Amino acid sequence: MIEVQHLTKRYGRVTAVDDLTFRVERGEILGFLGPNGAGKTTTMRILTGYMPATGGKAMVAGFDVFDQPIEAKRRTGYLPETPPLYPEMTVREYLQFVARIKTKGLSASERKQRVETSMKRTRIDDMANRHCGKLSKGYRQRVGLAQAILHNPEVLILDEPTAGLDPKQIIETRQLIKELAGTHTIVLSTHILPEVSQTCDRVVIINKGRVVAIDTPANLTARMRGSETMYVEVDAGGEDATPALRGVPGVVGVNVTSAHNGVVAYEISSERGRDIRRDLARIVVSNNWGLLELRPSRMSLEEIFLSLTTEEKAEEKLEEASNG
Repeated sequence: MIEVQHLTKRYGRVTAVDDLTFRVERGEILGFLGPNGAGKTTTMRILTGYMPATGGKAMVAGFDVFDQPIEAKRRTGYLPETPPLYPEMTVREYLQFVARIKTKGLSASERKQRVETSMKRTRIDDMANRHCGKLSKGYRQRVGLAQAILHNPEVLILDEPTAGLDPKQIIETRQLIKELAGTHTIVLSTHILPEVSQTCDRVVIINKGRVVAIDTPANLTARMRGSETMYVEVDAGGEDATPALRGVPGVVGVNVTSAHNGVVAYEISSERGRDIRRDLARIVVSNNWGLLELRPSRMSLEEIFLSLTTEEKAEEKLEEASNG
């Protein structure tokens, strides 16, 4: 649905976007992740036709955003970080105004229906007669999302949609984005890590305008770890369970992370691709110890993000992950 090839944007001697290449499949939510100043917003603006690129190619729904900008824009809904609202208009008036621009060719009754549907989908119908300038930030974001989906675009591009929202508003906005997936292909630009792990199917991580990783959040956590690591809590009644755990086939390392009131927590590393959970559980139970917890212990998305976006380590880590 979206294909970006060798996209570059320069401002004089400054390169904001440097040879970006990625694609987004139909119905997918793609997280576009990077630190502030990484080039996320610039890429979003190029994809929506807001600004031209210096080089490369970008396709939206099969249309080149440079050579066929009108067709590409017809299939794209855009929510910038600050929604473009008119404070003196009511929510309904604003959406009706946008609908006249975005849905030319539809009758007045069809446009009215689009407005009502978009308000209902974004749960702002109870604010229809409230002036935009008197809305909370959370509701302003929802109105911005409503204008983005008015013309029922195939692609939604959302730039920092939860920036500045309170925790309740963030949860509601994430749920709304998930509900829009499937009928829309979504690119979600953010530097908020939980946003990606809780909302997105795949993630593109960029740093200083360059791609440093593309994968699912789950695969990234697995690829960035040299071996699979399990977190195990055992109540061995004062016995030392370490030798027995080390003897499990496939185990390559056992480290004690904490010990309290007879309960010992271990991080146990295994050979790549080997599932040792059953054998770990069996050895604990056969020794009549209490197995209190057993779960994978992988790198968090925060750790991956910091690892890949630290300039001197990014290329080395990417190469290690790809070779692995």
